[in-house]
Amino acid sequence: MNKRFSPSLAAALLLSAPLLMAAPAALAQADKASRTASSNGFSAGIEFKQQATPADVGLPAYPGAQPQYDKKDDLASLTMGLWGGTFGFKLVVTKFSSEDSLETVSRFYKDALAKYGPVLDCSQNSGGGKKDDKILGCDDDKPEKGGLLFKAGKPEAYRIVSLQQRGKLVHFQLVRIEAPKR
Repeated sequence: MNKRFSPSLAAALLLSAPLLMAAPAALAQADKASRTASSNGFSAGIEFKQQATPADVGLPAYPGAQPQYDKKDDLASLTMGLWGGTFGFKLVVTKFSSEDSLETVSRFYKDALAKYGPVLDCSQNSGGGKKDDKILGCDDDKPEKGGLLFKAGKPEAYRIVSLQQRGKLVHFQLVRIEAPKR
């Protein structure tokens, strides 16, 4: 899991995803207890699933890729969401590995991301800069050392692909973040 996503709320949740992956029983209880509250048109809820597919992220599966488990009891994917009143977000993360080259896998996903708009290459990002709320930017997002990071979409709904060469394998994460402004 790339630990260098922007400090926005959705990205902060992405940073906490490893903790959430380690505590599925507790989250399942919270989900059951607060699945939906409704009164006078107000609704709130939480979603947590220990599964997601590339299609859930909105990207194609890379041919021949295998789910990537960083630790023995790790999850290779996660879907979570939280909503209430005018607030809401959704986070979908999937992790894979491939024996193909970093260049081949990155080209595949750069092409796939293009359907969401211009593809930002945040790989050489030094962070900072003025942020325009209406245009997706790299902001402080950058890959792990030697890795690649691409983004596409709108500030309220975007995809991230993060890739890293690890020995003979390319590890990559597909991420969907939605935090609509109301």
